[in-house]
Amino acid sequence: NKIGTYPLAVLAHHHQVPFYVAAPTSTIDPTIKNGSQIPIEERDPSEVTQMRGVRIAPEGVNVRNPAFDVTPAGLITAIVTEQGVLRPPLSEAIKNVLHD
Repeated sequence: NKIGTYPLAVLAHHHQVPFYVAAPTSTIDPTIKNGSQIPIEERDPSEVTQMRGVRIAPEGVNVRNPAFDVTPAGLITAIVTEQGVLRPPLSEAIKNVLHD
């Protein structure tokens, strides 16, 4: 999951298309209650303000360059893991699979 998963999930939801996440259970942190608690790495702003070393954005422009986005659980149909398919309520499904 990098940048772009969240808008794809929003589009899938809008068009009533199921949205599945494929992830190993090792990437699931059961101590995090919601996406706002996930630390998001901020990458170097020059990655989006420059191209091949040439500045393409105006001087002084404020830039955020997050390495990841967060997809709300409400947009996810299920999470496919090596332990099986986890379906909502995801918090319960995650708890069950990680404690087996």
